[in-house]
Amino acid sequence: MPEPSLLASEPSLLAEAAIRWYDRNARDLPWREPGVGAWPVLVSEVMLQQTPVARVLPAWREWLARWPTPAALAAEPPGEAIRMWGRLGYPRRALRLHECARVLVDRHGGEVPANIDDLLALPGIGAYTARAVAAFAYGQRHPVVDTNVRRLVARAVAGEPDAGPATTKADLAAVARLLPEEPAMAARASVAFMELGALLCSARAPRCTDCPLWRVCAWRLAGQPAAPGPSRRRQQYAGTDRQVRGLLLAVLREAAAPVARARLDQVWPDAAQRDRALAGLIADGLVALTTNDSYALPGA
Repeated sequence: MPEPSLLASEPSLLAEAAIRWYDRNARDLPWREPGVGAWPVLVSEVMLQQTPVARVLPAWREWLARWPTPAALAAEPPGEAIRMWGRLGYPRRALRLHECARVLVDRHGGEVPANIDDLLALPGIGAYTARAVAAFAYGQRHPVVDTNVRRLVARAVAGEPDAGPATTKADLAAVARLLPEEPAMAARASVAFMELGALLCSARAPRCTDCPLWRVCAWRLAGQPAAPGPSRRRQQYAGTDRQVRGLLLAVLREAAAPVARARLDQVWPDAAQRDRALAGLIADGLVALTTNDSYALPGA
C-alpha cells in the first residue's frame, strides 16, 4: 500500500481502491443494473433522499411497474403520484416527480436528458440529483457528492471526523480531484465512494478494519479524533407537524372519494396543530379542498 500522504498527492489511488472493493462488495440494487435506463435511475435518486434503501426498494419496484416511463406518470393526475408514494415520507417529492415527468414529456420527448443543464432545469432536480443521473445513467464524469461521500473524503483525505452540514463548492472540487479521467471509470468511482460511505465509513459506527483504505486513511492515522462540540441529535418525529401531516395524508390516500372535514378531525386531538398541518398540505399542493368542506388528493 502507498504511504499515507499519497492519498492527497496521488488522489487516483483512493478511486482505485474504492472501485476494487465495490466490485466485490456492492449491494445488488436494481437501479444499478446495466441498461436500467435514466428514468428508473432518476426515480431511485429522488426516493433515496433522506430514506433508507430497504424502504425504497419495494416502492421503487411498484412505481416503475405502474409508470415505466415519464409519459405514463404524466398521463395521470398528481394525486395518484402522492397516493403511490405511500409512507416513504416527504411526499412533496412525489409531486415534484410528477411535475418532472410532465416537463420531460413536454420538452424532451418523454426522455430524461443527459445534459447537466437540462437536468438542472427539471422540477425538483437539484445539483446532487442532476449529477447522479448524469453519472449513473449516462456514465459521465461528475462529482456526485452526498453526505456519505463527504464524510468518506473528509476522513480518508483530510483526516477530519466529519464533513460540514451541507455540500459546498470545495466539497465538489475535492471529490472531482479524486475521480479518474475516463468518464465511465469516474462514474464507477462515484458510486463506489457512496457505497463505502454508506456501508463502512458510517457516521456512528465506522467499520474501519473492513475498509480498503484502512492503512492510508488520514483520520485513522490521526487517532480517529472525535468531532468538536455536541453530537448531532436525530430529529424527533412523534408529535410533530410532520407526523400530523402524514396521518392526514394517509386518510386521503386510502379514500376513493373526497373526505369530509369531520373525518380528518379524528386523526389528531390538537385542533390547532391539525389545522396548521392541513393548511400546510394545501399550501404545498398535496391536498385540495373540494366542495362541502371536503378534501382530496390533487386531481382526484
